[in-house]
Amino acid sequence: MKDNRREFLKKSCRALSLTAVATQMRHFGLVDVLARERREETDDLGNDYKALVCIFLNGGNDGNNSVVPTYTAGYAQYAAARQAQGLALSQGSLLPITPPSMGGQTYGLHPALSAIHPLFAQGKMAVVANVGCLVQPLTRTTYQNGAPRPYQLFSHPDQVEQARTAISSYKSVTGWGGRVADRTQTLNPGGGIPMVTSIAGATLFNIGANTSPLTVTAAPTPLNQVLALNGFGTAADELARRTAMNNIRTQDLSYTMVQQASILTQQAVNVSQQLSTDPTLTVTFPSTSLGNQLAQVAKLLKFRTNLNMSRQIFFVELGAFDHHTSQLTPHNNLLTQVSNAVKAFYDETVAQGISSQVTTFMLSDFNRTFNPAGSGGNVGSDHGWGGPLFVIGGAVRGGDFYGRPTSNGTFVPTLVNGGPDDADARGRFIPSVSVEQYAATLARWYGLAEADIPLAFPNINNFSTSDLGFMM
Repeated sequence: MKDNRREFLKKSCRALSLTAVATQMRHFGLVDVLARERREETDDLGNDYKALVCIFLNGGNDGNNSVVPTYTAGYAQYAAARQAQGLALSQGSLLPITPPSMGGQTYGLHPALSAIHPLFAQGKMAVVANVGCLVQPLTRTTYQNGAPRPYQLFSHPDQVEQARTAISSYKSVTGWGGRVADRTQTLNPGGGIPMVTSIAGATLFNIGANTSPLTVTAAPTPLNQVLALNGFGTAADELARRTAMNNIRTQDLSYTMVQQASILTQQAVNVSQQLSTDPTLTVTFPSTSLGNQLAQVAKLLKFRTNLNMSRQIFFVELGAFDHHTSQLTPHNNLLTQVSNAVKAFYDETVAQGISSQVTTFMLSDFNRTFNPAGSGGNVGSDHGWGGPLFVIGGAVRGGDFYGRPTSNGTFVPTLVNGGPDDADARGRFIPSVSVEQYAATLARWYGLAEADIPLAFPNINNFSTSDLGFMM
């Protein structure tokens, strides 16, 4: 009987055609058996809608070419490090910005970021400078003297993992998006779908102790097809199949694994029924990888009321940023894709009337080396460390740079190879802002209670502040 039940559940999950079920079934043993704690929270913070949208730039985005100093001394340092080998952008091509916190120093965005460039002047986009994975604050001296630093520093898989977990002192089985969801579930009473949704497959960022993500495919797949129920229509045999599935999920519920399988299957059925239409968006999204992912997020946002959602976290991803050679053209193309997709998404949140309730933020495994790799047409860059990240939305205190002081007293490190903020001699700039500080600032705006910040970010007390001030 139990073998038949197991086989039926497998077939039912296949028929549901719900990627989320596969994802959740893989993790719920960890979720339910290893971590059963749940927090009872009484804070009445769930009366308004808020969403966080994480855009992960996988491979290590070259932040040194994304945000470039244009004031005389700063650009001279940049050109001295990159121009001879062919990696420097011309000063005249950069899109001008003047962050008030930088004492009159001017900067420029990569020319491929033209679509989102106006958002900075409009106060809807901020730059958080020199962010990276850390265990504790470091200087060049303490780093070179062997102070604790992220495990397997400069390794792609390890730094991707740490950016997604916000823990660099040990390997974590939960991500910071999932842990924030764990601690804010009571802000989402009666939510029709999980708080966390990934449009980029199963990733560690989404997994919490009590949180399992919903995973859906990107557009152009219609939203009412990505979670479609197959084989459960109105024909006699299909109705019989549904009745059998409903009945069998009432059996053996004293077994934790069986109970959780039944809950997840029911959740799949509920979600499929609720997402029964494909919403029309006001804004036309670019038909690119990131554009299609963000378009699907925008469609899910339109269901927020029907699904009774007060809080949501979304994860999307764009890869291929690991440019050791031939960087200039592919990096330009990737940033163009990011800029166009993010602008369309922001404009859609404006059209939906929720631009101040949706905050989009970027993450990457690390910056690139300031010192190029190779030269000429093959010029690229190697694995670096701290770099700038963008945050966009109506609740962002935009039009400025944020961070913590570096050796020169500003948020931007001294841009000199082998200088006071370099871990070595190639411009691997030591972060002055940890991923924990960046994430905690976003999570506090989202509704994470103050007492829960150290629980979601175990190393946060190693740093002087958990609020960088870029959110209203």
